[in-house]
Amino acid sequence: MVSGFKIENNEVMEAKERSKNFWLHLENPSDEEIAKWIEGLPITKEKIKKALDKSELSHVEIVDDYIVYIINIPYLLTNGRKRYRTFPIGIFLFKEGIITTSILPHPIFEDMKNDGFNHLSFDNHDLFPMQIIGKSTEYYLKYLTEIQEDIRLKEKDLLRATSNKDLEHLLTLQKSLLYFTTSLQGNRTILDKLENNLKLSVKEKDTLKDAQIEIRQGIETANICREILENTMNTYSSIISNNLNDIMKFLTSITLIISIPTMIASFLGMNVFLGDFGSNPFSFLLIVCLSFFVCVLLILLLKKKNLL
Repeated sequence: MVSGFKIENNEVMEAKERSKNFWLHLENPSDEEIAKWIEGLPITKEKIKKALDKSELSHVEIVDDYIVYIINIPYLLTNGRKRYRTFPIGIFLFKEGIITTSILPHPIFEDMKNDGFNHLSFDNHDLFPMQIIGKSTEYYLKYLTEIQEDIRLKEKDLLRATSNKDLEHLLTLQKSLLYFTTSLQGNRTILDKLENNLKLSVKEKDTLKDAQIEIRQGIETANICREILENTMNTYSSIISNNLNDIMKFLTSITLIISIPTMIASFLGMNVFLGDFGSNPFSFLLIVCLSFFVCVLLILLLKKKNLL
């Protein structure tokens, strides 16, 4: 999908063709769409397609006639189980305007369209990556809050845990936090380069500082979540192991107790002479009482040894 916009009076308006100060967004574009929209620009189709590679890390590339920013933003997968991942978006800055690329849809572009230019002049295209990073960090913080809530809910079930499914869910969250931390650190590097290489006004510097503060907050939050999650997973593993040991201990004790009546009945049921006991009309009741008495003694002994 291809969306074209132009900037008039600091407002974003839809446009069907490139014009001065254009913003063109390519979402999982075809080769034909790429070729059509970059015609006349000093960039190749391969450069655009490279920015659509899922494995691209955050970085800045300065070419003679344009600058490329690759920034990783977070997204949520909900097919069966919530998973958080990141994917790269490309930002190509030309003298004439901006091209952004993404392999997946994301609400961040709608946010930028609606209010991304309310407080900044679009004449300085270098501010656009700063805005994207600031908006993406808001989504990082939102998803990190959701992850923290997931961890908190899992901690409630911690003492009753006996299944590896809960552990698998925590492992998925741990992987998500790893993606988030790596991407946030890469985006912070880009902001540092913007700070060092651009001549910004006081207002623009304030905007950059706000984005840097949010990035640092996101990184610190992700690191805290990772530490909490690692401790929770270690505790989870120990509790699952202990709970399973308790279950096995209980089942072994029950098996031992049940075997007592069977053992007594087997001994007395042998084809041997039992004297008056064998002819006693209450012999069955006596055997039951004996078995019960021995079982009670065994139960008390196991409880005293903390084996039941």
